[in-house]
Amino acid sequence: MSVGAQQRQLAAAIRDGDDAPGLLAGDYATGLEVYRHAYRARLAAALADNYTVLARALGDEGFDALARAYIAAHPSQHPSIRWFGHELAGFMAAAGEGLVPHPGLVDIARMDWALRNAFDAAAAAPLEPAALAALSPDDWAGLVLRLQPGVQRIALAHAIEPAWRVLREWEPPTSEPGGVDQPELPEPVAHAHELLAWRQGLETRWRSLEPLEAALLDAVAAGQPFALLCERAAAELGDAEAAAPAVIGALQQWLADGLLAASNSTVAQA
Repeated sequence: MSVGAQQRQLAAAIRDGDDAPGLLAGDYATGLEVYRHAYRARLAAALADNYTVLARALGDEGFDALARAYIAAHPSQHPSIRWFGHELAGFMAAAGEGLVPHPGLVDIARMDWALRNAFDAAAAAPLEPAALAALSPDDWAGLVLRLQPGVQRIALAHAIEPAWRVLREWEPPTSEPGGVDQPELPEPVAHAHELLAWRQGLETRWRSLEPLEAALLDAVAAGQPFALLCERAAAELGDAEAAAPAVIGALQQWLADGLLAASNSTVAQA
């Protein structure tokens, strides 16, 4: 067997638990178990880093059980450990109460992942209000806005934001291993809505979206020009006269939040 083949066999034995006949025997077989344990422990630590609030919500034992089950079902396939765990929310949705005692925990996982992605995303130069002020009245109808690459919008089924905020601000004592009581958490009630997550400077930010703003952001993401955003607002509000002021108000909020990118903002040609 070539050295390359031996390396691949050893990697599979550590990563997937495959047998390694003729490769490791005797005391070396014990060493293999040490490597397997260290490999899974490193993946579990990466999950805890990517899902900080979820780990706090579940507690050490609960999160460890979830991590072990996920690692067994979804071995790491990406060269960077940063991206390990991208399927965790979907896995949790089908995992059952033994691993996920409340369905709101799935939404906490989605929120954790969205914020991590927002933080790591590339950034374009922000669209400045002065650039819009320079547009002629005739240009506004064809204005096409673009979102920053890091803007994340996720659908949530529960109102988990209050509990997420409490857990994010809570710092578990590091001097007391195990048995640390969690802070009192608001019960995540069923509430279908969208969450917006983005990075502004070096900080991640988030807020829940009202249906109108969610619809307008859908239109922006689809590359629809300003005139169609106003039509979308009119349909949502049932009031054509209120549409343009509503879109302008949303645009002002997006500028203040730094959600829009300058380099890709264009005026569509008729």
